[in-house]
Amino acid sequence: MKQVVVTPVMGKRLIGKGIVQLPEIQDVLKKGTLVIIAGTTNGYVAEEILTALGQVEGFSRVGFRRGMTVAPGAKPIQAELTGDVVIVDGVWQQGKTIFDVVEALKAGDVILKGANAFDGYGQAAVQIGHPQGGTIHAALTAVYGRRVRLIVPVGLEKRVFEDVTALAKFINDPDASGPRLYPIPGDIFTEMDAIHLLTGAEVNLIAGGGIYGAEGSAWLAITGTEEQEQAAADLVKSVAGEPPCEV
Repeated sequence: MKQVVVTPVMGKRLIGKGIVQLPEIQDVLKKGTLVIIAGTTNGYVAEEILTALGQVEGFSRVGFRRGMTVAPGAKPIQAELTGDVVIVDGVWQQGKTIFDVVEALKAGDVILKGANAFDGYGQAAVQIGHPQGGTIHAALTAVYGRRVRLIVPVGLEKRVFEDVTALAKFINDPDASGPRLYPIPGDIFTEMDAIHLLTGAEVNLIAGGGIYGAEGSAWLAITGTEEQEQAAADLVKSVAGEPPCEV
């Protein structure tokens, strides 16, 4: 067994690398529509997918978000969102958003949407600031209405203790303030899933935290064959130099 530490930004890169290899993603890149809704984690996902397609030129993670949480006193980069990443039959349709294509999505197509929370029951939730529910509300019309697959790339630092449905009921009370919470269906995909998919090793979350840039980190226990354990350790080491996420 090996133990590794994965920081949140390393996790974002791992998730991106793992998502590319999902069978559902490989299939939809050959035929169908893939929508990567803007978000900081999805910026890494989009970068990895577009790189794999040889179409990353013209894409930047800077500005690829609609909302973000930053430390007190931080001064985020001011950048304009130019669109989500919409890929049709393996070709990036630059400048398009989920709102441009959602009505044409059908079974077999895939939407990638990040989350702000997930619980131990395999449920995720998104914080909502938009009065009409934002991008997730638009996406769910295709998910529920036409069986479009929803995959939720989300880092381990966003895990919560309670059922997100119960949390949403609490947070969405008319007397509450701040962002609302929107529970969503979909297949959660974390850095643990990425390591398992890419190496075959089993992964357990055993501790967390740190300082000097390791705040919010996850301690992971890696088990498997000697080859799998080494492959997982090498994979984590390969993203150890990932710079801070400042987009």
